[in-house]
Amino acid sequence: MSRELLHPRFAAPALEQALDDSPVVLIHGPRQCGKTTLAQMLGRKRGYAYFNFDEAVALEAASADPVGFIADLPERTILDEVQRIPALFTAIKATVDRDRRAGRFLLTGSANVLFVPRLADSLAGRMAIQRLHPLAQCELAGREPAFLDILFEGRFKVRHHGRLGRELAERIVAGGYPAALARPFPRRRAAWYRDYIEALVQRDVATLARIASLEVLPRLLGVAAGQTARLLNVSDLAAPFQLSRPTIKDYVNLLERVFLVESLPPWHSNRLSRLVKSPKLHVSDTGVACALLGIDADALWRDRGMLGQLSETFAFQELRRQASWRDDDIRFHHFRDKDGVEVDLVMERSGGDVAGVEVKAAATVTATDFRGLRKLRATLGGRFAAGVVLYDGDACVGFGEGLFAVPIRALWASA
Repeated sequence: MSRELLHPRFAAPALEQALDDSPVVLIHGPRQCGKTTLAQMLGRKRGYAYFNFDEAVALEAASADPVGFIADLPERTILDEVQRIPALFTAIKATVDRDRRAGRFLLTGSANVLFVPRLADSLAGRMAIQRLHPLAQCELAGREPAFLDILFEGRFKVRHHGRLGRELAERIVAGGYPAALARPFPRRRAAWYRDYIEALVQRDVATLARIASLEVLPRLLGVAAGQTARLLNVSDLAAPFQLSRPTIKDYVNLLERVFLVESLPPWHSNRLSRLVKSPKLHVSDTGVACALLGIDADALWRDRGMLGQLSETFAFQELRRQASWRDDDIRFHHFRDKDGVEVDLVMERSGGDVAGVEVKAAATVTATDFRGLRKLRATLGGRFAAGVVLYDGDACVGFGEGLFAVPIRALWASA
């Protein structure tokens, strides 16, 4: 059994449902997050043929004649790393339009097709998309999490979870990539992450865009890692480079397209004025961020400022991963006004309920830590589900109506 299968992937049931009702299903996410392993596991259960476009023969055959290649495929087929041949999307569309049976194609891709509207639009109404992230903490623990359900129901109870302490830094540095986590020593994990970034830039990024100075991208990603969980400031990102702001912005978009960074949009309300409208920038995995910054768990534990930033990104990514396989749609934002009142994460669920999460790496919480959440509660009225300050403490306790201090460990706890 491969190491990736040592941990459950909670996106699998959602993919099974999609294969039962959609002609085309796309699993997209960063390289090495487990897409191929998951696709092959599902494919073995359902009798799928498998083609990998990282292999030269398959790539050459499909590139030379996309229409003929698709026409000659078996009834159920997995196409791995399909972003390498964009012309296949049109050929798949034509085939599906002739035969709309569910589960015809299971695709995987390491680039976000939503950044290329013509590709996504070519299969609109025919393709279900499932985002796969690196392993979530709840997957590493092997138990279904209850945090999001409890959050939107506002039913946190007094409970002791146990403080993480230095383990928080260790989990942040380890990240969630299966191949990195398979290495038992932290230095070897960090080396894997550095090699991963180098290979990704040389292979996928070079394929997606013509960039004269590819060596800039790992350095830019390193600068972005130092600014994770902060408002996106293109001028600050551009400062170390002899490149224009528009060029740096294009490079950031490219890093987002291959799932290495993520922009968190601002939350708006007509009842509030003077809101900051800039997105926040988050690196998509804290293990990647720490490797690029050259910090191990000891160094991170000592650097309380960076620990605070990376704890926020760590919590955001855990919640994003958990939300990705749920039936309901949860949209993520941040909230900040011109007076500096902020909420790190504002989550809006389909139906209109809104919950807020503030993240602290400290072991204590005070009433002032709920300033932004109280403002959010007052603005939303009946739409406010709950507000939580995640902290590195032990106990879950209430701080007023709908407000709770909750240990970070509760993110991946079962009910």
